[in-house]
Amino acid sequence: MKTQFKTIVVSDIHLGTKGSKAKEVVRFLKKYRCENLILNGDIIDGWQLKKSGSWKRKHTRFFNRILKMIDNDHTKVYYLRGNHDDFLDQILPLQIGNLSIQKDLIYHSNGKKYMVLHGDVFDSITTNLRWIAYMGDIGYTFLLWLNRLVNYHRRKRGLSYFSLSQYVKGKVKSAVSYIDKYEQELAMMAKAKGCDGIICGHIHKAEARIIDGIEYYNSGDWVETMSALAEDYEGNWQLIYYNEIDFGKVTTDDKIIPMPQSDESYSAVSFTKPNDDLELPPFRF
Repeated sequence: MKTQFKTIVVSDIHLGTKGSKAKEVVRFLKKYRCENLILNGDIIDGWQLKKSGSWKRKHTRFFNRILKMIDNDHTKVYYLRGNHDDFLDQILPLQIGNLSIQKDLIYHSNGKKYMVLHGDVFDSITTNLRWIAYMGDIGYTFLLWLNRLVNYHRRKRGLSYFSLSQYVKGKVKSAVSYIDKYEQELAMMAKAKGCDGIICGHIHKAEARIIDGIEYYNSGDWVETMSALAEDYEGNWQLIYYNEIDFGKVTTDDKIIPMPQSDESYSAVSFTKPNDDLELPPFRF
């Protein structure tokens, strides 16, 4: 039986790379239905496609699934630009039916206001020193290659999946410090803008916690973590991990079990191109 969520957020799928778990994210999106789907940046990895990346049929199937959600379920889809799909800058903002492509947005739900953006705008390395960011991308790609090799041998020995890059991030003090500072800065920005929370991606670290009174949510990624954020109709957010989902009890044709509907009335979404001081367009439900 399918669960109906109000909003689902996924980010950092990196389509066009070998590490992208395109099949898994499509399977995930077949299990759940939602009114709103936010694709929060780095969905397509333009950086890798310019170099050694390649586009596969499974990557196309992801967008086929998105179109089916729009057509069959009337899902509203919001594709927010990330640093790896910065080629979208050439067309922002764009709205075609239930598909909107933009830089960022403000999401209103159950009396709360959330800033939603990929998060690279707060990464001084990505925004100001692009060549260093590219070098970091090469290093991360190497870690993913090594990670596949490690897990190939682990599977042969009957061992569970092991994330090498997550292990490295947890052991290197500078990486731990960077992640903590990143989260703190995002929370401070959300607070300065009068928001109750921040929803982001970018650093491939799924998280849901309170920082100085601000709700901080990071949807993780679909390269290693394979996680997403989901909101029910009462305004409760939760992280969903692909490896913890029981797919044995559901097929794509199963009936929906809807979440309890709130009495809140929904208004239309309006979009304007955000300016440099992050006056984000409203997104109300």
